This record gives sequence, C-alpha cells and structure tokens, in this order.
Amino acid sequence: MNLINIFPWVATVALATWTLGLIAFPKKRPVGIALLVLGTLSLGACLVTIWITLERPPLRTLGETRLWYSFLLPIAASIVCIRWKMVWPLYYAIPLAGLFITINLTNPESWDRTLMPALRSIFFVPHVLAYLLAYAFLSAAFAASLRGWRALPGSERSEQTLEFADRSVQIGFGFLTLGLVIGAIWAKEAWGHYWAWDPKETWALLTWLGYLAYLHFRLQHPLAAKPAFAFLGAAWIVLLLCWFGLNMMPIADQSVHTYTR
Repeated sequence: MNLINIFPWVATVALATWTLGLIAFPKKRPVGIALLVLGTLSLGACLVTIWITLERPPLRTLGETRLWYSFLLPIAASIVCIRWKMVWPLYYAIPLAGLFITINLTNPESWDRTLMPALRSIFFVPHVLAYLLAYAFLSAAFAASLRGWRALPGSERSEQTLEFADRSVQIGFGFLTLGLVIGAIWAKEAWGHYWAWDPKETWALLTWLGYLAYLHFRLQHPLAAKPAFAFLGAAWIVLLLCWFGLNMMPIADQSVHTYTR
C-alpha cells in the first residue's frame, strides 16, 4: 500500500469535513457534529492503516507525532467541551489541528519501516501517547488563552475561558507527569539510570515545571486572568521548543532522542 499517495487524500478529507462541520455547527448541530466526527475518524483510520502497513507504531518521527496530535487535539477539546458544556473551544482546537495536518502535507513523510532497537520496548507506545495526549490538552488550554486575552477581565467570557483553560491544564499536566514517569522507567531499563540530563529530558522537565508553576500561580492568584493567559502562552512556547525546537538547536546532536528528526 502506497502511504505517500493515501495520506494527502485523507488529509484533504479531514480538512474539508472539519471546515464544513464548523460552518454547519451553529445552525445544524447534528450535521456539524457528524462532519467533525467524520474528519477525526478519517485520521484515526489513517493511523491504523499506517501502523498495519509499516508493521510498527507510527510514533517515531515528528511527522508521525504531528499526525497523532491532529487526531487527538479535537478529541481532547471535545472531552472538555462535553464535560463543561462549552462549544467555542472547537473553533480554536480544530483549526490548530488543521494547521499541523497542513504542515505534514507540505513536509511529506517517507514512511520508513525502520525502528531503532531502543524503541522496541513496551514503554515506547504509552510513553509517546501520554506526551501527545498532554500536548493535545495543553494546546487546548493555549487556544483558550487566545480567546481569553481578548475578553474583558472579570467578564463571564473571561471566567468561562479561564475555567476551561484550568481544566485542560489539569488533565494535560496529569498526562505530562505520566509521560515523564514512564520515560524515566524506560531509561532505567534501557540504560541503567532514571535520568541523564539529556537535552530532551531537560526540556521535558522545563515544560513540566512550567505548567506546575502555572497551577501554583492559579492557586495563589485565582482572579488574575490576563497574567494567567500570558503564562499559558509562554508555557506553550516552551512545550513547542521541547517538541520541535530542540531538533533545530546545536545541542540536538547530544541527545539520544534525535531519531525524531
């Protein structure tokens, strides 16, 4: 099966159905929901197909993790939307997911079957998926910060947006912690030590500390909406540097995680 030819079609279907779904949602909610679900399921089916075809988990390269991220972000936003009865997050999360699909379209994958020995571990899939789920929920929080920044402090819009952001960060931070712990256990099994201050490990810890600081800030300053939204923007930049930016830094060659390039 030629994955190079299949992915552009799947990506086009996802982008088109998401766009039509967001347009239809306000007036024809059942139609909008069906289209949004169809777009997300098409990405899920694509991931399953890639996994079967490559005979390995499609979690090795940055492009593959971007595809998972695009699949998980709408799901993460929907979970929070349903739980706290909000609709607006979808209008931020889905375009962000679409942006990452577009990045993959402009940077085609080679879909290599190769999987280095260090990744042939039972910890590989749960470790990476925990981080991707964390990135999805934390990106939903960032999307909320964009909305909240334009809201008047103390307004219902600001308070509702801040509540959504807090819930998203709490869930995302849980997955971030899980990913960090699984990674440490995996490192102990593979190299005999839990932590080696590898550049990727260091940036992962900085990301974790950034969101931990946000949670503490919210406890100490529950009414400070604008600083909280700014905090989320800064934390998300650190997250992106950990995920993508590190590979462009000179220290990337010192990391055992450079297989993601």
